[in-house]
Amino acid sequence: MKQQHIELNLGSTTTTKQTSMLGLYAMNGGEGHLSYAQNSSYQRGVLDVAKPLLEEEIAAKLDHFNPNFRIADFGCSTGHNSFPAIEIITEAIEKKFETLRPEFQVFFNDQVMNDFNTLFHSLPQRKRNLYAAGVAGPFHGRLFPKASLDFAYSSCALNWLSQVPEAVADHTSPAWNKGRVHYTGAKHQVFEAYSNHYANDINSFLQARAEELVTGGLMALLVPADPAPRCSHGSATSFTTPTEIDLLGSCLVDMANKGIVSEERVDSFNFPLYFTIPEELKGIIERNMSFKIERMEIVNNIWGKGRLCSAKARAAYLRAVFEGMLINQFGREVMDQLFDRYTNKLAASPHFLDPHNEKSIIIFLLLKRN
Repeated sequence: MKQQHIELNLGSTTTTKQTSMLGLYAMNGGEGHLSYAQNSSYQRGVLDVAKPLLEEEIAAKLDHFNPNFRIADFGCSTGHNSFPAIEIITEAIEKKFETLRPEFQVFFNDQVMNDFNTLFHSLPQRKRNLYAAGVAGPFHGRLFPKASLDFAYSSCALNWLSQVPEAVADHTSPAWNKGRVHYTGAKHQVFEAYSNHYANDINSFLQARAEELVTGGLMALLVPADPAPRCSHGSATSFTTPTEIDLLGSCLVDMANKGIVSEERVDSFNFPLYFTIPEELKGIIERNMSFKIERMEIVNNIWGKGRLCSAKARAAYLRAVFEGMLINQFGREVMDQLFDRYTNKLAASPHFLDPHNEKSIIIFLLLKRN
């Protein structure tokens, strides 16, 4: 299935509220060579490493039973990594309550533009006691009735902001991010705008889940992160995901300098992603006070099977993730040229292709609803 992108006018007449509700962050749908399904091995590698942690924590910390056990996956995308995660979770619950035989209702959530057709088309038919439903909408707010969920899960999704911080696109603001598309290497006002927005978003996410989960309900999170404050500047011998985003932004700046894309369009575009550090995320959760942190540790995926060891593979991975929003801002006709430039820059910087140089981390969290 070929992904159908909806090209939207994001000019000055589009309000911030409207932009945040449009759901522009969906991954490339379908199962073609540029789809998220075919270019998300890194995310699958994260799940593979986290599997024993999920199993251990469900066995040790799940202390309530519901014969109609309700699970939600927030940020499921097209399902190729979501379904294996749900299988791990449901099998661990069945093992925990092996004589009680629960039935599972699983809700797959993502943005309204997500390719739910591909998700349900690829739904495995192995579990007769599993009933699936799709729930479209941004996960930073409420999506379910109060106390209606027993278990919540999210992987590689909480690095997405609800919207780009307003100040970074405002040319009258000290945080205006002219000539850049992310906080990597930007002035401290830009970084602070992102950090503050992230804290508010995570607090909203926690508040929403606190209302939706039953008392004692569990939530497992796999959160993309950086190991230390602003380490995403990178160096000749290391890099993180924000460093790669900054490299993609430099391709847009090059294209603006050559008149291929509008400089104004580049100056008004920023990626709505933020990569927290463990101490920061822990502080947000503790201040929220809705959840107890049962387990928090760093999951290192360097040796996972999902490593992207060629420039072409890394470019395809980022294209599957970002192409939709880039098309909305710059048009479909420049996408091949943009990612060709990005591939060439990666190939010219071989440290990006050595997995030992990647310093990105994943934070595993098991939270219990107070």
